[in-house]
Amino acid sequence: MLVVLKYASVRVSPMTTKKTAWLLVFAVLVAVSSSANAAKITTGEGRYFIKSNANLWKNSLGIRHNFENGFTADLSDWQLRLVKIFKLEIEPVSQLYVLPADSDIQLSAAPPKKVGERIVPDDQIPWGIETMYQDNALEGSAGGEDMTIAVLDSGVQITHPDISQRIADCKDFTAPKQAVMNGKCEDKNGHGTHVAGIIAADGGKDGLGIYGMAPETKLLVYRVCGTNGSCWADDVAVAIRTAADAKAQIINISLGSDTSNKLIEDAVNYASDGGVLLVAAAGNDGPYVGSIDYPAAYANVVAVGALDAELVVSEWSSRGNNSETDVDVANVGDLDFAAPGVNIESTWKDNGYSVLSGTSMAAPHIAGLAAKLWNFSAENPAEEVRDTLKKLTLDISPIGEDDDSGFGLPQVIP
Repeated sequence: MLVVLKYASVRVSPMTTKKTAWLLVFAVLVAVSSSANAAKITTGEGRYFIKSNANLWKNSLGIRHNFENGFTADLSDWQLRLVKIFKLEIEPVSQLYVLPADSDIQLSAAPPKKVGERIVPDDQIPWGIETMYQDNALEGSAGGEDMTIAVLDSGVQITHPDISQRIADCKDFTAPKQAVMNGKCEDKNGHGTHVAGIIAADGGKDGLGIYGMAPETKLLVYRVCGTNGSCWADDVAVAIRTAADAKAQIINISLGSDTSNKLIEDAVNYASDGGVLLVAAAGNDGPYVGSIDYPAAYANVVAVGALDAELVVSEWSSRGNNSETDVDVANVGDLDFAAPGVNIESTWKDNGYSVLSGTSMAAPHIAGLAAKLWNFSAENPAEEVRDTLKKLTLDISPIGEDDDSGFGLPQVIP
């Protein structure tokens, strides 16, 4: 809709001129906003961070999320033109992904097995859990009581028999018309359900299902990624803050991007300063040194790479820059640990199971183990458990802290 403003050439006072100018601005805002709302971009393709806290702009452009120095909004073409006319400082909101778009990692569904109508897994205690607990099956069927882990992902099938008893909260940060929807976290992708199962699957009430690393842990399921696996940075940032405010002890983030994002970095610092342990997938961009994805690359996030069943670091697992930084100190871009991430069986969105590979699968192994090692009486439990994980590591070649596997594979001593 074209907006034409007409005016008469008359002499007015400075005060009248000022009022008239604001009236003109208001008229443009209302007209453009009305036009934009009729054809609002709800897919997020025009999402921007507007560096202003003026209510005039928030009311006119609409708010996705509020931040300290501005807000995010999905802008139509008209709205985008408007903010440029008035020279507002804006920047596009970046995206992250649960798996790289160019990944050649194969995702395959395990052949279905059934007991009656119940789909059952090939292996109730998968190889990754057996490896981290050194074949002590009993260790893999309990643990994590009183712990809460937030899973920021594509959602979770909360009715899955092996996960349904583990859900403490469910929120959707991806809905186009509402920034946060309570009680909604449906997983149409499957990735989030798989990650959640690695952490906390409890075998189900019938005991026929699969087990995760810490089957007594409660989960905060925060859907921050769409069906296609893409995730907006502002949604992720707000979910991290929400998890911290909800008193989650651990946040698992099996998604990433090649570049840093200020909104997420600030949220990570907020959560870390509040005593939360953040665990993230290192990325699938290996074997290149210095290829850790964000947010895993941040110093106060535990970055996890992927191992196969032979305890060999996968070629595609992202490498850190540990060889170029101070030893035994958390640095930006370092890899902390390596964990099972190749051919991992876990829960899937169809009440069944699937076998996936990626650092996305490795990170929840560490998050689950951290839940079982958590010491509530410690002065700083997050810092202590991070140190404890280092002490439990089995060194993976090359010797010592390295780019490929960090400190190595944490294992519980029988």
